[in-house]
Amino acid sequence: MNNEFELALQKSSTQNQSTAVQTTIGRHTQDIQGLVFMAKQYPRNQFDSWKRIKEACSRKSLAEVASYTYPRGKEKITGPSIRLAEVLAQNWGNMSTGVVELEQKNGESTCMAFAWDLETNFRDEKIFTVKHERWTKNYGAKKLEDPRDIYEHIANMGARRQRACILAVIPKDVVDSAVEECDKTLAGINSDPIVDRIKKMLERFTTYGVTREMLEKRVGCKSEAFTEKDLVGLFKIYNSLKDGMGAKEDYFEVEKPPTTESKVEAEFKAEQERKAKEEFDRQESLKLDAELAEKEGK
Repeated sequence: MNNEFELALQKSSTQNQSTAVQTTIGRHTQDIQGLVFMAKQYPRNQFDSWKRIKEACSRKSLAEVASYTYPRGKEKITGPSIRLAEVLAQNWGNMSTGVVELEQKNGESTCMAFAWDLETNFRDEKIFTVKHERWTKNYGAKKLEDPRDIYEHIANMGARRQRACILAVIPKDVVDSAVEECDKTLAGINSDPIVDRIKKMLERFTTYGVTREMLEKRVGCKSEAFTEKDLVGLFKIYNSLKDGMGAKEDYFEVEKPPTTESKVEAEFKAEQERKAKEEFDRQESLKLDAELAEKEGK
């Protein structure tokens, strides 16, 4: 009887949680419907939209964070960052995009990232689950307890899905042209001397434990000889580290710290070596005695 009651209670709880998720999605959909009506009244002018995007990409502050890069096997993956995707959505116009936490339970959150073109009614959304833990190569999975850490972790995971949704809605030729404009801005329109920009780049990387030697080894020359093209590539790596797309071990050769043995470990190791040597000598002695006994018998 008690088991039946518990099963009924669990079933009711699951239904209530599912209803809460559907209610949240439904409320959000109703808000969007009002925006769709307004978008139909004031449609976008694609020429003006591209003009605004091009003007935004001419700003150095955006160009520096417009792209990311990270290794996948033997390939190098590059693309527009979430920062550029947000600017594209703002200036393309008549779009709604964001990340919504639908539910939080049992140490994980169910979230939805979306992008909606309110004029064409084309929508891309991704519903995903984020465990309240952060994984690192050195320490594995670490459970998150602080609400702020959980929020930042969800925002980081959601930003990647949001970027994918935005890029699925905005025409690809517009995205590619925006990335090209940002690369032109980094390569040609710079008021600061390249020496000063190299120095600033080195200082930025130190925040993530990347040294001058690591950068020089990756580029293949001394930092004083870095070119504009080298800086563009390093900017993309820096953005990947900042956005959590990769770790420094993915881009640079990191020397492992030498292992130091404690006094107890050293003594134990010496004792094991001594015993092994004694056993070897004993076996050799027995072998020699057996050979001598065999000769005497003959």
